[in-house]
Amino acid sequence: MTTRPEPSVGDLPEVAEFVSLLPFELDGFQRRACEALAQGHGVLVCAPTGAGKTVVGEFAVHLALAAGRKCFYTTPIKALSNQKHTDLVRRYGPQRIGLLTGDQAINGDADVVVMTTEVLRNMLYADSPTLQGLSFVVMDEVHFLADRMRGAVWEEVILHLPEDVRLVSLSATVSNAEEFGGWIQTVRGDTTVVVDEHRPVPLWQHVMVGKRLLDLFDYRSSGPAKAGRDLLVDPELLRHISHRREADRLADWQPRGRGRTSRPSLYRTPGRPEVIGVLAGGGLLPAITFIFSRAGCDAAVKQCLRSSLRLTTEEERSRIAEIVDRRTADLNDSDLVVLDFHEWREALLRGLAAHHAGMLPTFRHTVEELFTAGLVKAVFATETLALGINMPARTVVLERLVKFNGEQHMPLTPGEYTQLTGRAGRRGIDVEGHAVVLWNPDVDPAEVAGLASTRTFPLRSSFAPTYNMTINLVHQLGPEQAHRLLERSFAQYQTDRSVVGLVRGVERGERLLAELATQLGGRDAAILDYVRLRAQISERERAQSRASRLQRRQAANDALTALRRGDIITITHGRRSGLAVVLEPARDDEDPRPLVLSEHRWAGRISSADYSGASAPMGTMSLPKRVEHRNPRARRDIASALRSAAAGKDAPSARGRRSGPPPERDIDPELASLRERVRAHRAHQLPDREDKARLAERYLKIERDNEQLRKKIAAATNSLAQTFDRIVVLLTERGFIAVDGVDQTTGAEADTPEGEAAAADPVVTDDGRLLARIYSESDLLVAECLRAGVWEGLDAAELAAALSSVLYESRRDGYGAADGHDVPTGRLRRALNQTRRLWTELRADEQRHRISQSREPDAGFVAAIHRWASTGDLASALDAAGSSGAGTSMSAGDFVRWCRQVLDLADQVRNAAPSAALRTTAKRAINDVRRGVVAVDAG
Repeated sequence: MTTRPEPSVGDLPEVAEFVSLLPFELDGFQRRACEALAQGHGVLVCAPTGAGKTVVGEFAVHLALAAGRKCFYTTPIKALSNQKHTDLVRRYGPQRIGLLTGDQAINGDADVVVMTTEVLRNMLYADSPTLQGLSFVVMDEVHFLADRMRGAVWEEVILHLPEDVRLVSLSATVSNAEEFGGWIQTVRGDTTVVVDEHRPVPLWQHVMVGKRLLDLFDYRSSGPAKAGRDLLVDPELLRHISHRREADRLADWQPRGRGRTSRPSLYRTPGRPEVIGVLAGGGLLPAITFIFSRAGCDAAVKQCLRSSLRLTTEEERSRIAEIVDRRTADLNDSDLVVLDFHEWREALLRGLAAHHAGMLPTFRHTVEELFTAGLVKAVFATETLALGINMPARTVVLERLVKFNGEQHMPLTPGEYTQLTGRAGRRGIDVEGHAVVLWNPDVDPAEVAGLASTRTFPLRSSFAPTYNMTINLVHQLGPEQAHRLLERSFAQYQTDRSVVGLVRGVERGERLLAELATQLGGRDAAILDYVRLRAQISERERAQSRASRLQRRQAANDALTALRRGDIITITHGRRSGLAVVLEPARDDEDPRPLVLSEHRWAGRISSADYSGASAPMGTMSLPKRVEHRNPRARRDIASALRSAAAGKDAPSARGRRSGPPPERDIDPELASLRERVRAHRAHQLPDREDKARLAERYLKIERDNEQLRKKIAAATNSLAQTFDRIVVLLTERGFIAVDGVDQTTGAEADTPEGEAAAADPVVTDDGRLLARIYSESDLLVAECLRAGVWEGLDAAELAAALSSVLYESRRDGYGAADGHDVPTGRLRRALNQTRRLWTELRADEQRHRISQSREPDAGFVAAIHRWASTGDLASALDAAGSSGAGTSMSAGDFVRWCRQVLDLADQVRNAAPSAALRTTAKRAINDVRRGVVAVDAG
């Protein structure tokens, strides 16, 4: 990373010319980045959402066109690619700008091409001629390289780009920008890092308590720029929340019934229409309310529709109707009914909308257009809207500070909070933005202040070798160079930096060990052996104690499980000790908790913490057929009967008398031997034994800590190369790679370039070249299915369904079972069974080689896409999707998204399949799936 004096714009004619074309002046960080590019350097720009980072990318486009060269502008999602393509076409015209995504190819040979990052990765592996003349690559939202599923693509591109291509990396503000920039400089050469944490539009933080909007911070002494650093939580907010809690407490003490007054509306969490009403009254619209649930977003719109909320004028409603009708003109009337079009349209006319991935893309893009035009005033959105779509608002509202991550509900991180609230404040429109958190009793203002004050988050690499990456690296570079490339990845760069710290820790530990050894009389001092023996005794005793506790607990659980209705027992522990009768046996053998009634009239379930089971039940007593144990009179009568029954059996006192002395513990011969060795040890008689022992214990602890550090170092060093090597071995066993020119599966000689003898290095076989053209999460499984002919003989609809099984992933909370009980044809069922058999064999190999397992095939979308490819009937396809799962319907947006993923893979099969018949079928499948709602507004 270079630092240099900042030349003026006049010194750099390219920058001056670019600025003359803009309707605004460049900010300081934009100017520094553009000047670095003009001077021939790559740049990494880290700045807040909405700060104008893309201007730097647009300057790279300007430089490329001025020099008669090419520029690729990459984005992480198709919607961003479409948006940027539209922006550039507006400035430079359609002839000079192209677009390449999985769905669209427009003018792909243009001087400037906007594309998803995966498209560029595929070009690099295929050594596409389109790369000739390339001088700049813009990587918008480059912090996506931390994405668990897709992040590796960004690093692959950065590592594979030709050396003379200058990289323009645009990132959200990250706390380790210097580290990331240091890595880019290592792999790409001279790189200028430009970090700007200043928001062009100030952001004010608020908490809405009831219907009152209060400042989060005490802004009286300063503005929002310093919030969270120099400011405290506003005392007025704390007082107001304290008063509310007191009001709630007093309200809870009021008697119930007709005489009870309702709680004042000030102390009730406002509904969504009320929140929007408060914002509208304060001039804080348009607003985005983030709700971490698709169903929640749709429900919010419905709630507002049921209210009297109307946010648009007659003129705005007329403009909205024109845009909506234009956007949806290509949709069938029957599909519009299925999509609840008229309710969606009515909400838009009133200035309301939802925005989430479950929506039909046409609907979602219409909402984006209307919101950007200022016609929709309130949007209820999931967090996907915060991932780069250009939809800023005056205000952002957060209903909750926790979200479901697919497995559990987790608090928002500071980075997520910053990303979401960063949408507030429209540059050039608003003088300030506003972030509003809705208060409820679980919200702590100090917690909100902590989220608001931590504005950055660290960027962590998710890079790891995949089958497709490995086969392409072997084919293009060979193992030795591939190792070197992996060693240059950001993942290994971060690992090595952490290893440096671990190595220093080991060295520090070794110095301490040397010092202690000197005090103890050397590393073989008798006291060290003595303390090691004592440590073994302590560990043995702890293990014995744990085993004893487990045995006692298991014995108590067994005794609880054996209890039957009417048994009279003695509760031996706790406040409920005394006589009890079993009213209901335990239901769960793993955690038995029978229902009992004590002689003191207490009824409840007991566990091993209450009942040891050391003595058998004293007897039994008769109980009524139905025991109302919650009825005080019934409890009193049964308790009286219990005492009488126990007295007749000469029961011990109800004070929990012990049944006899505890059994003696078995003597552990190993433990006895260790104790004898300690007593006989020569260090046992040392006069300063305990002082020396304390030093020796410290020595052993440092020794253990060092050993743990060494294990971490061994695991981290060359971890990517080790994974790569394991994948190479597996692919060699399966015949995708040949060693010494011989295919391991057939024994046939592999093809080698003309004039070259078969070398010891691995060589990619024909099957390997097939795998190299499959870019899917299930790449190796797809390649195995293709070469085994599993999908041969299927018709177009059946092939689309089979492809969906290696792509689709059922939602945890809804539709799509994986059992495939309603597979439409026998031929398809056989293909799915064979696909699963190949996956089972692959999983066994992956376990043997300690490689992350490929995702299991899922038949949850099979019936839906087969119905769609066969009929084109949306209602029928969505019905099939619902019946495949637990009865929960699939959203139209999800249906289209999965269809488009099938289209992507079908296109790969069309290019890579070994048989002409399957390639033809794949082409038919593409035509049969790409129609109706799937074809409209693709992006």
